[in-house]
Amino acid sequence: MLIRLLRTHLQPYKRPIALLVLLQFLQTCASLYLPTLNADIIDSGVVEGDSGYILSYGAVMIGVSLVQVVCNIGAVYYGARTASALGRDVRAAVFDRVQSFSAREVGHFGAPSLITRTTNDVQQVQMLVLMTFTLMVSAPIMCVGGIVMALGLDVPLSGVLVAVVPVLGICVTLIVRKLRPLFRTMQTRLDTVNRVLREQITGNRVIRAFVRDEYEQGRFRTSNTELTDVALGTGNLLALMFPVVMTVVNLSSIAVVWFGAHRIDSGGMQIGDLTAFLAYLMQIVMSVMMATFMFMMVPRAEVCAERIHEVLDTSSSVVPPVAPVTELRRHGRLEIRGAGFRYPGAEEPVLRSVDLVARPGEVTAVIGSTGSGKSTLLGLVPRLFDATGGEVLVDDVPVADIDPALLARTVGLVPQKPYLFAGTVASNLRYGNPDATDEELWHALEVAQGRDFVERLEGGLDAPVSQGGTNVSGGQRQRLAIARTLVQRPEIYLFDDSFSALDYATDAALRAALGRETSEATVVIVAQRVATIRDADRIVVLDEGRVVGTGRHHELMADNETYREIVLSQLTEAEAA
Repeated sequence: MLIRLLRTHLQPYKRPIALLVLLQFLQTCASLYLPTLNADIIDSGVVEGDSGYILSYGAVMIGVSLVQVVCNIGAVYYGARTASALGRDVRAAVFDRVQSFSAREVGHFGAPSLITRTTNDVQQVQMLVLMTFTLMVSAPIMCVGGIVMALGLDVPLSGVLVAVVPVLGICVTLIVRKLRPLFRTMQTRLDTVNRVLREQITGNRVIRAFVRDEYEQGRFRTSNTELTDVALGTGNLLALMFPVVMTVVNLSSIAVVWFGAHRIDSGGMQIGDLTAFLAYLMQIVMSVMMATFMFMMVPRAEVCAERIHEVLDTSSSVVPPVAPVTELRRHGRLEIRGAGFRYPGAEEPVLRSVDLVARPGEVTAVIGSTGSGKSTLLGLVPRLFDATGGEVLVDDVPVADIDPALLARTVGLVPQKPYLFAGTVASNLRYGNPDATDEELWHALEVAQGRDFVERLEGGLDAPVSQGGTNVSGGQRQRLAIARTLVQRPEIYLFDDSFSALDYATDAALRAALGRETSEATVVIVAQRVATIRDADRIVVLDEGRVVGTGRHHELMADNETYREIVLSQLTEAEAA
C-alpha cells in the first residue's frame, strides 16, 4: 500500500526527484573520494615530508568538500519541497474523498479516525518520504561505493565486511518485524484517544451537569495509558536498535585495526590505506545505520498508508449520476414511492415501503414516535444516503438522476441538530447563497424570528460565531439554521424537528412567517410537537418505519389510534379538538 500510495502521488514530481537523486549521487561520490585523497596525503605527503604535495591535494580536498556541501544543500531543498507537496496532495485527496462520503461511510469510519488519517497518518508518510530523499537515497550508493573502494584498497582486509553487513541486516530485520504490529496498534489507539477527547470536549456541559468529571477522567486515563503502553513497547525496540548497530560497528572497527596492523607489519598495506579503509568502513556502517533509521519509520508509515488507502478506496454509496439531469420544471413536487432503507448489517430496515406526496403550496408533516424513521426519511430527499428500496422523485425525476448541484439548490434541509461554522453570522447565512445581500440576510432573519437577537449582538451580521455555534443558545442556533435555508430559497423545504428548542410563542410566530414566505414552495416538517403540525395540509404518521396513517388532524384523531396516542400524550382531549 505504501509503494502504491507513493507511486500515485509522486508521479507529478518526476523532474525534482530526478534532480534530487543526481545531487545525492554527486555528494555521495564526493564523500567517497575524500578518504582516498586523505590516504594519498598521508602516504605521499606526510610520510615523505612533501609539503607541496600536502597543500596541493589539501586544496583538492577543500574543493571536493565544497561540491559535497552544495549538492547536499540542493538535495535537502528539493527533498523537503517534494515531501511537503506529497503531504499536501494526499491530505487533499483524503479530504475530497471524505467530502463525497454519505452519512453511511462517515459513520463507518467515525469522525475521530478520519481526522487522524487526514493529519497524523499523512504526516507519518510525509516524514518517511522526507527522510528517504535526504538520507535513504544516498545510503545504498554510499554502501556499495564504500565496499568497492575498500576492495580497491585491500581485498584480504575486506573479508571483515563480509561478516559485518549480514549481521547488521539480520539484527535490523528481526527488530523491524516486531515493530510493525505495534505501530498498527498505536494508530488504532491514537484514534481512540481522539474519539474520547472529542466526546469530552463536545459533551462538556453534559459531563458538568451530571458531575461525571471523575468518570470521564478515568476513561481518558485508560485510553491514554493504553496508547502509552504501546508507545513504550515501540520505544524499547527502537532504543534496542542503535546499541545493537553500534556494538557491531565497534567490533568491526577493532577487527579492522587488528588485521590491518598485521597487514602493515607484513608490508602488504600502507598506513594511509588503513586510515582510508577505516573511513570507508564507517561510511558503510553509517549507510547501514541510515537504512536502519528508515526501517524504523517504514512499518509505521506502511500502516498509515494502509489506513489512508482504506479511505481512498472506499466509494460513496451515493453515486453521482452518469448522465445527470441539469434542469427541472422547478415546481417542487416531491414524491416518495415505496421507499425503504436498511443500514448495512442491520437485522431490520429503518423504513419499509413508505409512500408520500408533497406538493407546492402545501405543508406536509411527518410525525411518529422516537426511532420511527422520520429523520431517515427526510435524509433520502437531498441524498444524504440513498434508499435501499423504492425511489424518491423531485418533479417526477429520481433524485439519483439529478445533478447534485441542482438538487442542492432545489432542496433545502434544516437538520435536527443545527450546526454553525466558525466565522460570523453573515458567513453562516451566506452558506446557503454566497451572493446574498445584507438585505436578504436581514429578511431571512426576520422570517426566522432571529433579527432581534442578531441586532443585539455586537457587530450584528458581523458578530462572531464559534465552531458549532456554541456561543449562542440552542433556540438561536435553530433560528440561524432556518434563516440559512431561507437565504438559499429552494423549491422544497425540509424541516427536521427544527422548532424543538423554540418556546411556543416564537414557534407560532415563526410558523406564521414561514407560511407567508414559503406559500408557493413545498414544505415538509418533521416534528415531535403536535402544536407545530396540527394545521398542516397533510399529516403522515410513521410507526416502526411504516406509514400507518395519512390525513388532516381531525381525520387522524377520528380513525388513527397511533396519532391519537401521540396527541393525547401532549394535549387534553379538549385541546386536541
